[in-house]
Amino acid sequence: MRVFLLKWKAQFGSTLDNCVILGASSVVQKMGDYDCLGTCNNYDSVNNDNNNSNNNNGVENDNGSIPESFYTNGGLKLRVVWTISSLIAASARHYLLQPIIAEHKTLENLVLTDTDGQGVLSMNKEQLEELRVKPLSPSSAAKRTLVPALNMRLWYAPHLELPNGMVLKGATLVAIKPSEQPKKDLVGSEGNWIASAFEEPFGTAARMLVKRRTYCLEMNSF
Repeated sequence: MRVFLLKWKAQFGSTLDNCVILGASSVVQKMGDYDCLGTCNNYDSVNNDNNNSNNNNGVENDNGSIPESFYTNGGLKLRVVWTISSLIAASARHYLLQPIIAEHKTLENLVLTDTDGQGVLSMNKEQLEELRVKPLSPSSAAKRTLVPALNMRLWYAPHLELPNGMVLKGATLVAIKPSEQPKKDLVGSEGNWIASAFEEPFGTAARMLVKRRTYCLEMNSF
């Protein structure tokens, strides 16, 4: 049984173009005056039961800031683990697809989805052609594509209530791009790849999270 929500979508050319990760420590479906608990994670307990302080946007009235306890109770460490595991999963799938893409030269679009719907890897016509003409860089540690140095943007909400009644506890959104790419607006028109990464109701969750305070992180190539 999975003890947390974790979804990712990654786009690749010869290397990673972008990746969006949505996670939550637990999922609750509100049913009238009752809550139906879906999943739970003991590592993340930052005021998750204080549901009476929600504002009209479905988030706690915390000014968009991450609470101090997020850094001290393992919350940030858990999100780093989610991010690394998602990137490893995506880069491993990309590595395995390379010979298939090379063999099928008429292929113009590719979408690979996990059977449980957790991860999605996609490549458009231009990205497929890039991989054919520019060999990928394999990781020396495993059979996967090397992940480049990254710039990341993180948004967090201890309590995020969606219009359909679903409540995400410890909701986290991470948007990732290689450091060498030009920095662009992630929440305006250039940020459509974030909002469109997930099907509903998780697309709504992503759009709600990007309205909150943005936190910047960096990660070395691995």
